[in-house]
Amino acid sequence: MAVTKERKTEIIQSFRKEEQDTGSPEVQIALLTERINDLHGHMKTHAKDHASRRGLLKMVSKRSSLLGYLRNKDHARYAAVIARLGLRK
Repeated sequence: MAVTKERKTEIIQSFRKEEQDTGSPEVQIALLTERINDLHGHMKTHAKDHASRRGLLKMVSKRSSLLGYLRNKDHARYAAVIARLGLRK
């Protein structure tokens, strides 16, 4: 259910801006999206798992906040992240 170390490294490498970048909004949004997608599949089979639902909602809220920050800070980067991840606006 968790994102593997190899997958996490792959995501960081594809979304980072410079060599040691692991905390930029783009990377954080991409990692949260991966976890949300994974947990979404879990929720389809375990509909009454309310603890996981709460975690999922918290992750979605965190991703929304990061997207709002990025939208206000640099709209071009925001549009690029939305397009790469296939998220709705």
